[in-house]
Amino acid sequence: MAVKTLTIDGELVSAREDETLLTAALEAGIHIPTLCHLAGVGDVGACRLCLVEIVGSNKLQPACMTKAIEGMEITTNSDRLQKYRRIIVEMLFAEGNHICSVCVANGNCELQDLAIEMGMDHLRLEYQFPQRTVDTSHDLFGIDHNRCVLCTRCVRVCDEIEGAHTWDIARRGSKSHVITDLNQPWGTSQTCTSCGKCVNACPTGALFDKGSSVSEMKHDRGKIEFLVTARTKKQWNF
Repeated sequence: MAVKTLTIDGELVSAREDETLLTAALEAGIHIPTLCHLAGVGDVGACRLCLVEIVGSNKLQPACMTKAIEGMEITTNSDRLQKYRRIIVEMLFAEGNHICSVCVANGNCELQDLAIEMGMDHLRLEYQFPQRTVDTSHDLFGIDHNRCVLCTRCVRVCDEIEGAHTWDIARRGSKSHVITDLNQPWGTSQTCTSCGKCVNACPTGALFDKGSSVSEMKHDRGKIEFLVTARTKKQWNF
């Protein structure tokens, strides 16, 4: 397997064949903000928070979708990148109904953590106040579309790991939202196995265990990576 050598933030980093810039950076201990990336499932480049600068290119590229090439020089943190990332986070807050003080994931939310990381102490955009619903028809779980950021993690873990293909994205633009099966209530889904992988994958309070109160919902995202590793290496304990 060919090994690539590139420079990330002035540090020499090795990357395996077909490895992305994001994976190479994470393995080297270099932090790149992201919201849609989840270890164990494929990347889709949905959030655009992992944009990086590449010497020789005027365009910003998503680190999760850009393959490492020999000799690349990458910058992951600059004034330009910080500006774009803060705008993206502000747009996510403005386009949804994220009221942290009454959210089940308050204090355990990746979007909230990103806002703090970006130094966002106020919103410069106008709130859209969309009319979104909450579905608690499932016996174990609920989904609050007001807090969904369309990262598609739930869609990907359901497809790639559970193999149920329950979740999908419907409509386009500001009307986009996740659906179960043919846009029916989650509790009536004939494909959902109630495994809870989608709930653990969610970065916000959009997917939650029923009965969770404010600040009580903690997602265990490490389970996803554990399952993938265990299946690949056949490390099951019975």
